[in-house]
Amino acid sequence: MKTKFFLLLSFIGLMSCVGASSQGIFGTGVSIAFDPRSVGTQLDDNIMNKSLSTKILMLEKSYFLSVKSKVLDGRIFLTGKVDKLEDKLKLTKLAWETKGVRSVRNDIKVKEKFNFKQSSKDLLITSQLRTALIINKKIKAANYQIDTYKKKIYIYGISMTSDEKDSVLKEAKEILDVENVIASIILVEDLRIQKN
Repeated sequence: MKTKFFLLLSFIGLMSCVGASSQGIFGTGVSIAFDPRSVGTQLDDNIMNKSLSTKILMLEKSYFLSVKSKVLDGRIFLTGKVDKLEDKLKLTKLAWETKGVRSVRNDIKVKEKFNFKQSSKDLLITSQLRTALIINKKIKAANYQIDTYKKKIYIYGISMTSDEKDSVLKEAKEILDVENVIASIILVEDLRIQKN
C-alpha cells in the first residue's frame, strides 16, 4: 500500500514539474513530454524559430514584439500585426528563406487601409498567374502560394525540379503590368525533411 501511494505521489510530482517547466506547442499548456516530434526535430524547429526571430528583428525592431512565429516539423506559422501589406509579404519571404522550411502559414493582420482600385489590379494579376500555372503541365500549381501587391508578384513554394522553378518565374514575368517578381522557391531536394 505504501509503495503504491509513493508511486502515485512521485508520478503526480513529476507530471506537475514537467507541466510547469515546459511551454506548450502553441502556449496552450500541452507538455513537451507529450510532443510527438522527435527530440532532434524539436531542436531543429527551435533553431529555425530563433533564426527567423533574428531575421524579423533585423527587418524591423517593432515587429519583434508584434509578430510571433512558431515552427512545427519545419512548418512555420506567423501571427501578429504589421503596418502595411508589403511588410506581411516581406515576413512571408523571410520565413520561406529559413533553412529547413517545409511550408509557411501567414495569419498576420494588416493595419493599412484598403485600396479597392489597387487591390483589384493585384487580384487580377494573381488570378492570371494562378491560371497560367494550372494550365502549364510542367508545373504543380498546388505547390505555390502567390501574392501580389502594387504590381509586384510574390511567389512562395516548393519546386520538384529547377526546370519547374524556371517555368514558374517565366510565367510570372509574362503577366501584363507586372513590375517585379519576388520569389522564394525551394527545390524539393533541398528540403530538410522529405516525404518517403
